[in-house]
Amino acid sequence: MARIRKEKGISQLELSLLLGHKSVSIVASAERHYRGAHFNLNHLFQMAEIFEIDICDFFK
Repeated sequence: MARIRKEKGISQLELSLLLGHKSVSIVASAERHYRGAHFNLNHLFQMAEIFEIDICDFFK
């Protein structure tokens, strides 16, 4: 996830705000799987739209 985000030139804070969060912590934690944090399906659909990619690209 972090690789795609960085390739698209989007910071963790920008992505957090686009996903409707006020803090970078959800993105930072999910990218590192910190304490079991992860992105849910809604996040994946939103990020696919933000990154302008197919959702399947996350699983390659």
